[in-house]
Amino acid sequence: MSTPQLPPKPKARPDRVSLLRYLRLFRQDLLSAQPQRLYRAWMAEFRTPFFRSYMCNDPQLVDLVLKQRPDDFPKSNRISEGLRPLLGNSVFLTNGETWKRQRRIIDPAFEGGRLRDTFPAMWAAGQAAVARLHTAADGAPVEVESHASHAAADVIFRTLFSIPIEHEIAAEVFDQFREHQRTQPVLNLGAFVPLPKWFPRFHRKQTIETAAVIRQLITKLTQDRMVAIRAAEAPDDLATKIMTTVDPETGATFDTEEMVDQVAIFFLAGHETSASALAWALYLLAMHPDWQEKVAKEAHVLASPVLPEFSVVSKLRLTRDVFREALRLYPPVPMMVRETTCPEHFRDRDVPEGSQVVLSPWHLHRHERLWDNPDAFDPARFGTGNGKQCLREAYMPFSAGQRVCTGAGFAMVEGTLLLALLVRAYRFEVVSECPPVPVAHLTVRGKDGIWLRLHRRDVEAE
Repeated sequence: MSTPQLPPKPKARPDRVSLLRYLRLFRQDLLSAQPQRLYRAWMAEFRTPFFRSYMCNDPQLVDLVLKQRPDDFPKSNRISEGLRPLLGNSVFLTNGETWKRQRRIIDPAFEGGRLRDTFPAMWAAGQAAVARLHTAADGAPVEVESHASHAAADVIFRTLFSIPIEHEIAAEVFDQFREHQRTQPVLNLGAFVPLPKWFPRFHRKQTIETAAVIRQLITKLTQDRMVAIRAAEAPDDLATKIMTTVDPETGATFDTEEMVDQVAIFFLAGHETSASALAWALYLLAMHPDWQEKVAKEAHVLASPVLPEFSVVSKLRLTRDVFREALRLYPPVPMMVRETTCPEHFRDRDVPEGSQVVLSPWHLHRHERLWDNPDAFDPARFGTGNGKQCLREAYMPFSAGQRVCTGAGFAMVEGTLLLALLVRAYRFEVVSECPPVPVAHLTVRGKDGIWLRLHRRDVEAE
């Protein structure tokens, strides 16, 4: 009996390389710049002339940093340096009291009851995505990452501003964001070298230009929405909810600049990460036709052309596990960086103040001492004792603790629904001559895209 093919995984680097070699590898891809030993290590230390970095895979350390003492481990400015031109002072980059104030205003928009309100917009975006793929479903290779990005961006604009991706401003933001991604904004001097605040960051010209265009477009949407709110003519969507929510402690709302910052991160986090997870989920199902047929069968509950009740999502249990497994194997944000504010002692090792603490969903989700058969695609694992334990201790595609992604529930509903709608309409097959190679810059994507063949299913017979 042949061994099942494992999903693609980047080749790890040699254990010891020079700093220059590491920087070159990091520039090419964050994942393949890491050594193989990290898939078994509970903790690893990296030293450079500029800073010390400690990767923590021990679930107890992860719990300490994210849940027990999160205020003692703020987000590191290293990663934020490259994202600042686009995201400003968004909730993704801030710390301390500023971050807490922002979350008090944002969180109510994503509470459980609000998910029900956003469902019609998600459904409409899913139906539009199915329609866009109709002409491409002829058996020829199709690059599905771009279609996943289109669908995820459509969800964001429909739920935030009640406009489809075809809207002039929405389409321009989408196009500019793709250009912004190509500039690899995370690869900035400040990510490697500690710089004083006054020192120039030397962002690439195109990074600055595309970020400025995106922010101008979002500003226009935000200002128009403020006018509609004052005239009592605004739709009841996420933008209206966030812009009218008062901080219970200060009595203030977001001003225009602050709202632009938040919309930028909603688009980055809500569109880029969802697109990554959806594309990998489709590829994994193409690799495993038996699981794909199970999802297609379960998706029959979506057969009605009219908007179903929100409760239909609860019937997509198997599809949800498939999407959850895709998030385990290909977490969209592969690493998170925190910083120590005082000396620490981790696993009998002294960790100086100002050190970088790296929490890696990529390595934690594939840790050989935690997960059974960690590199295999197995959505059924979440019903096993090992899977249930790892879900509690070693699964964090949306981070954890007080800084858990505010849109985590939103993303799980969106991803499950879009995956079910697409697999119900089309059968996906791998393109054997060009398997995807996972790389990580902003998120985990295919180096040259993710290519699949699509065939229409006979859904009319249902």
